[in-house]
Amino acid sequence: MSTEPALLVPPLPEDPPLVPARMAAELAYCPRLFALEWLHAEFEDNAFTVDGRRVHRRVDQPGRKGLPKPPRDLPGDEPGDEPGDEPLAGDDDEGGEGDDPAPTITRQVKLSDPALGLLAVIDLVEHEDGRVTPVDFKRGRAPDVPLGAYEPQRVQVCVQALLLRAHGYRCDGGALYFAGSKRRVPVELSPELIARTLELRDEARAMAGAPRGPLPPPLVDSPKCRGCSLVGICLPDEVNALSGRAVSEARPLYPARVDGVPLVVRLQGGFIGKDGGEIVVRERGKPLLKARIADTSEVIVYGSATTSSALLAALAEADVPVALHSFGGWYQGSFTGGGGVGALLRIAQHDAAADPARALAIARELVRSKIKNQRTMLRRNGEGVPAGALAEMKRLAGLVDEAGDTAALMGVEGSAARIYFMHFDALIRGDLRGRFQMDGRNRRPPQDPVNCLLSFAYACLVREVSQVLQRVGFDAWRGFLHQPRHGRPALALDLMEEFRPILADSAVITAINTGAVGPDDFLVHPTGVALTEKGRKAFLMVWQRRLDELATHPVTGTRVSMLRMLEVHARLFARFLHGELALPPSWTPR
Repeated sequence: MSTEPALLVPPLPEDPPLVPARMAAELAYCPRLFALEWLHAEFEDNAFTVDGRRVHRRVDQPGRKGLPKPPRDLPGDEPGDEPGDEPLAGDDDEGGEGDDPAPTITRQVKLSDPALGLLAVIDLVEHEDGRVTPVDFKRGRAPDVPLGAYEPQRVQVCVQALLLRAHGYRCDGGALYFAGSKRRVPVELSPELIARTLELRDEARAMAGAPRGPLPPPLVDSPKCRGCSLVGICLPDEVNALSGRAVSEARPLYPARVDGVPLVVRLQGGFIGKDGGEIVVRERGKPLLKARIADTSEVIVYGSATTSSALLAALAEADVPVALHSFGGWYQGSFTGGGGVGALLRIAQHDAAADPARALAIARELVRSKIKNQRTMLRRNGEGVPAGALAEMKRLAGLVDEAGDTAALMGVEGSAARIYFMHFDALIRGDLRGRFQMDGRNRRPPQDPVNCLLSFAYACLVREVSQVLQRVGFDAWRGFLHQPRHGRPALALDLMEEFRPILADSAVITAINTGAVGPDDFLVHPTGVALTEKGRKAFLMVWQRRLDELATHPVTGTRVSMLRMLEVHARLFARFLHGELALPPSWTPR
């Protein structure tokens, strides 16, 4: 074997990325939208994007023949009309009696050119008399603006025309077809439009060369944000408010609640499968229940029911997670669709977690918020809580900055938790305290009904937070306060800390004080206490109502459901890790 050192061959430089026509248009519309879509692979549907696909349903069909070779014309395809669709200009090779012959058309033309650095999928290309014209379809109405269309729309057509020219075709211009007004708007390839398009191409390639750089700042009070499908990911008003940029107020730009309802299945054995667009649950071959996939927000399985791969594929396509719990309620993990998002976010997350000073700073904010929220629960709702206990919790919240490492910080957190749970029964209605007594926090297994409910509520909360983190693109297993351990989603445990008192603990208190869960809903064993099936169902109803309650963010003023608040919080935490926010977000109601 040779002992000579291996020759180090420098890697070949990567070719600059080809910029898609739609991405050039997105960059012209909003640089932040472009970065989120192209660099971070983020996308979210809304009513406009779904309607846009409907409009493209007919035109997005490849023709039987491609474009003729330049400059000689070849016959194109002759598509027939589809029921319910409006006829398109140039959709028939033969004109009517006395009319000029219609141009030949080719649909779904895919072109790219490395020298030009662009690529596009052209909806429709008309070719006539040796010339070609790209036509791009839009769902809305033609805007009443100079030149007949907005700059991003004209840029997209310009990219298509430049690619046709690069492939040797004679192209004098393009067109936009607005389905909402059934109007065709010509696009002139002016020197100014071409120069702007190439400028956007260069800007996009420069941003792609530094993908880990900061995102472009959000637009401030821009009407462009209304209707943008990525507004719930971008969070323009929230990020601007937390960054100190002036905004009038946090606008309701995205739905306040999550669509659909959860499907909870508790079975030992049994089968969960798919029948058309429905989820079907069977036990011993007999159907127990059915639920439409379109109406389901998540599937929660307690026990060992078998789930079919066909159902998992359909749920992944619909972005519906499947959460797995043991029969007793222990959270085991979740199945979600691939998505492909979060590569850059996970890099930023692991970089921050690997930096001891930065990780400790993040952990301090998490513990501070948790102690404040525990104190708020006792101060607002506790009956007869000693003033000294509240003062001591306030003092402990101020001590988090003095903790020199995670162990010391956990000591401060533990001291506050002992005071909190020592007075937790003050939150229970006076006439019920005798039947719901607790002696501090205990678990594995819980020794009293209150601790039994708390453990179940925390298992529900860790599930919801874990699924939100996966949806946003985090690595749920790498945390800052909680250290990595097999089977423990450390980041989920981190981010749920400040939500434990306000969300989980309040659901437990509500279930007890309203009588939704009573003393008879528990099984008392020599080793611990467990919920009955009736008690579990009753608490899950309370839990879902709590998740659906609207709350106002104490900093941004955004009013959304508590379940949506978890997602907003996680996305703002992502913005912090990307360097957009100076401090991690906190959720501490007054």
